[in-house]
Amino acid sequence: MSNEKLFELEERPVALKSFLVWMLLAYLFALAVRYIWVDWASQFPDFFWNGQLMINTNDGYYWAEGARDILAGGHQPHDLSPVHAPLAMATAFLARWLPVSFETLILWMPAVFGALLVVPVMLIGRALNLNRVGFVAALLAGVVWSYYNRTMVGYYDTDMLTIVLPTFVLWGIILAVTRKRNRYMALTALLMILYQWWYPAAYSLNTAFLVMVLLYVLVFERRELYNYKLLLFMLLGLMPLGWMEDMVLILAAFLLFHFGGKRVDRLVWPLLVLAVAAFAWLGGLAPIWFQIKGYLLRQSVTGGGEGDLHFFAVSKTVREAGKIPFEIFADRISGHPVVFLLSLFGYLVMAWRYRAMWLALPMLGLGFIAMMGGLRFTVYAVPVMALGMGYLIVWFSRRLVASVAGESSKSNRMEWGIMLLLTAAVLYPNIRHVIDYKVPTVFNKNEVAVLDRLHKIAGREDYVLAWWDYGYPIRYYSDVKTLIDGGKHTGDVNFPVSFALTHPQTASANMARLITEYTERNFRHERNGSYLKQMMQDYKVSDPETFVAMLEDPEFKVPKKSREVYYYLPLRMMGIFPTVALFSNIDLATGNPRREPLFYSLVPLGQKGSKVIFGGNLWVDLKEGTMRMGRQTTRLNRLVVAELNKDGTMRLEERNFDPDSRFFLVYMKNYRRFLLMDRRMFESTYVQLFVLRRYDPKLFEPVILAPMATVYRLKK
Repeated sequence: MSNEKLFELEERPVALKSFLVWMLLAYLFALAVRYIWVDWASQFPDFFWNGQLMINTNDGYYWAEGARDILAGGHQPHDLSPVHAPLAMATAFLARWLPVSFETLILWMPAVFGALLVVPVMLIGRALNLNRVGFVAALLAGVVWSYYNRTMVGYYDTDMLTIVLPTFVLWGIILAVTRKRNRYMALTALLMILYQWWYPAAYSLNTAFLVMVLLYVLVFERRELYNYKLLLFMLLGLMPLGWMEDMVLILAAFLLFHFGGKRVDRLVWPLLVLAVAAFAWLGGLAPIWFQIKGYLLRQSVTGGGEGDLHFFAVSKTVREAGKIPFEIFADRISGHPVVFLLSLFGYLVMAWRYRAMWLALPMLGLGFIAMMGGLRFTVYAVPVMALGMGYLIVWFSRRLVASVAGESSKSNRMEWGIMLLLTAAVLYPNIRHVIDYKVPTVFNKNEVAVLDRLHKIAGREDYVLAWWDYGYPIRYYSDVKTLIDGGKHTGDVNFPVSFALTHPQTASANMARLITEYTERNFRHERNGSYLKQMMQDYKVSDPETFVAMLEDPEFKVPKKSREVYYYLPLRMMGIFPTVALFSNIDLATGNPRREPLFYSLVPLGQKGSKVIFGGNLWVDLKEGTMRMGRQTTRLNRLVVAELNKDGTMRLEERNFDPDSRFFLVYMKNYRRFLLMDRRMFESTYVQLFVLRRYDPKLFEPVILAPMATVYRLKK
């Protein structure tokens, strides 16, 4: 057998009706797999609110806020509600017309829309006359690790279409280069606009598609005029003019070439040159550089120009933005390293036999960037690698049956049997992952109950000071403003909130009032520099450390109060409190970190007399006030036993041991948890107001005291 025919795969034509049935089966399979999480989560009453399961991604509450405000008919100025975001608008539209609750809608939209990936994957297979390949690929692509994680039930985010739409774009490009029809040029450009409208960051991938088509044309079909028309249409779809203007340009170009015939073909080159010049002049490359800089040129500290302040960069604490090992990389793309390697081989063979598949390299490359740019990118490679695996499975099934049964009447059934068996084998690790991937809801019902109470207390113009992880849910359930959230959490805005949570109450109160008023001022009067730099300028202080020290003064004059500020202090922040502290544990002038604060949340493994035993060769004698860590024995400064009363206050029992020791131990009796910390963390506002419920009545007023969270009103 010649090398040219070694991996040749010629499929029999499939009727459109049969093809649509296969597509429906693939879609229902992807949807059914997603029900596994619903079946598991429904066992837990704490996951329900308003009679429905809650969503399981923080960002979902951002889009839900926008949809809620659209349905309500308005929102507050500067509340950052995404009322003009496509997902929010689509959700509001569906909420008006579908007979389901809003909670049910946002819960199921990710699965219903995310499972649509099977459609473009199968259409790509059909465009290449590889219908079975498309079917097998669709079964795999719809449930692969990373794609499932981002389109599961409850993962209400733009990801529900972020891979579906570029796969449609790829289908349009493949149709255009293989069919050479004007309609497919326009289709491709319109799909690019739709993708970019849904997900603005799609600009980079759309541009990569354009570059890939150019390379494809230069290598394979540089004498074909149609291909240059395709490039022109893609450029028009990328023009940074606005989606309506781009659509007008595309429509005009389509009418010109469709009805003008060969007479207007001589205009292709002048129009293409004009489009390239306009693209460059309008700043078409700027957004791409911004994306590259954001993900590949990350720094641990931001700032650094003359007179700049230095802040801790959030990208260093986000797992999605970090480098990942190969095994995780392969698992997330194909479910298993072996399946990954086979899929990659299958793709290369498929591209060798069907050169239009080289046009999928931008999606594959973006997925592979995950090795450097973080696991969030792996999902882009999923449909392309699934097609590679599908090609290999169908080819192997065909070859095996041909060598055993030839072209007998039973060969087709045998081929289907082997094909489905092999498909089940590569699906297994992914289905296993789905079963094991038990993601809780963002908040439980007791936490939401606190925010619901706060909604009845706070006004829509009031601010809630909380860490950015909780910003979107707070805004959705309490309908208030927040200082930081899942989208607004750069180092300069994180510093004041981190400072307020991790410093003593006086400094915290002063900072909370400052950052709230300066945030509102910046909405009304645009100013340069970080909030902290603006504060220093207004207070005529040049040294940041001097300014920060001034906040410890009870007589420090803060701006006039314009609205209420509430502190939201949840139990769940205990697990990330050391990370929260990183953002203000920095020398603002140099960017150098200070001594790392000590804070450990410990669960005891056992007790012998007065000795409490923890893991890691650590024990504490509660009676003697001694602590052993490894081979070192030291004394505690203080032991505090905190027991929650029915009214939410705390009964405290304190024992002092060594005043020179840096170690403080708090036993949260109701939670059966110990907190080991240094003096700075012990005196922090979070520990004092949530853990100990010990507040300065001149500065704070308790509003909600619940086991899962406390809320205080700032009186200053």
